[in-house]
Amino acid sequence: MTEKVKGPASYFPSIEKTYGQPIEHWTTLIRTKSGMKHMEIVNWLKAEHGLGHGHANALVAHTLASKQDG
Repeated sequence: MTEKVKGPASYFPSIEKTYGQPIEHWTTLIRTKSGMKHMEIVNWLKAEHGLGHGHANALVAHTLASKQDG
């Protein structure tokens, strides 16, 4: 039995389908905004790239969390 993906990554298939870009595209863009706070990046993704709030928030949360690991 496969475990269901939880947390921000659960949005990834929908994000890729909706916006036509792989997750790596978005995480690379988010990493260029290192001086900005979480919600500033979310708002930037929404304004500049047309992402919905939930998708933008999931991408930022995932990217910032993984940045702390590495």
